[in-house]
Amino acid sequence: MAPLPPSTAPRPAAIPASGPAPRGWWRRNQIAITPWLFLAPGILFFAIYVLIPVFQSFNVSLYEWDGLGEAEYVGLANYEEMYWDDAFYTSLRNNVIWLVLYLLAIPMGLAIALFLNQTVTGIRIYKSLFFFPFVISQVVVGLVFSWFYDPSFGLLNVMLGWFGAGPINVLGDERWVTYGIIAAGLWPQTAYCMILYLTGLNAVDPEQIEAGRLDNAKGFRMLWHIILPQLRPATFIAFVVTIIGALRSFDLISIMTAGGPFGESRVLSFYMFEVALSEYGFRMGYGAAIAVVLFLIMLVFITYFLWSMYREERGR
Repeated sequence: MAPLPPSTAPRPAAIPASGPAPRGWWRRNQIAITPWLFLAPGILFFAIYVLIPVFQSFNVSLYEWDGLGEAEYVGLANYEEMYWDDAFYTSLRNNVIWLVLYLLAIPMGLAIALFLNQTVTGIRIYKSLFFFPFVISQVVVGLVFSWFYDPSFGLLNVMLGWFGAGPINVLGDERWVTYGIIAAGLWPQTAYCMILYLTGLNAVDPEQIEAGRLDNAKGFRMLWHIILPQLRPATFIAFVVTIIGALRSFDLISIMTAGGPFGESRVLSFYMFEVALSEYGFRMGYGAAIAVVLFLIMLVFITYFLWSMYREERGR
């Protein structure tokens, strides 16, 4: 049989190309996009309730406004007035005192956490006693310490009487009032730092502890070189939360002194409330200007700690 010409010869069936089928856009980017989908609700709420109000506060601080009528643009006049306001400097000074003394909650919380991390008889009772201030309201703390400082029946003056010392009106004396309120605030703040450090101590690597003992590290050397480096995340959170708590302290001052006596216990957050929402005339613009200054002070501290932690992580 004669062969068919090349043009009419049957062609072999096409062999399908090997390899996976092309994937869609979602399958190619699923791993990268999924975390952002989970974060989206939180980011949305943070933008609506934090970021947008921050920019609104900047905007309101440029106006003279009572909160109801028409706002009048005054530029930086509110900030200029703040520069000459003695009450503002009194509040700023008290905030600095709060900031310095409030940081004592961190070492005190660490010391209590180290004690509670031991095997001691009745440790559950001790933990309950030290944990108690954290769960009660700041209003209750303020009332308890107001009674404690009371010059007529307060326990403080009763104890001073045992040593022949006269009664001291802590909350009525402009020299002591700020320190008395800070002492009240340190009570629950120390409990909060204690909880942070107790959580951090549970994550300390026992192998590093054992290696330190083999190198004859005991006591303070063990704490400084082995335990504290592993508690850096807890320390970072304690610093940030304590600094923010010191700068925005309001509830204790409102309950215990309402800014008195003679405005000597004011801090920036309470003074902002007074000028914006109290009997000072509902000056929303001036109150917003004080809020902007307070926000910038917080931002400086938080940025510093974030940058310090970022450098430590890069150096590892």
